Amino acid sequence: MKIALSIVSVLLVIMGGIWALQGLSILGGSFMVGQTRWLYIGLLTMIFGGVLFFVTRRR
Repeated sequence: MKIALSIVSVLLVIMGGIWALQGLSILGGSFMVGQTRWLYIGLLTMIFGGVLFFVTRRR
């Protein structure tokens, strides 16, 4: 279970990073490009993934 949660948390951080970069117009190719809403969603997803990773590793 610990390994699965670690993998999910890393994927959340990666996915949030992609969303944030698209919101900043650094990555292209999506409807999310240039919309600051996706920057905030990406940042929140990255924070949630990071917290989940540290909680999982701490157990």
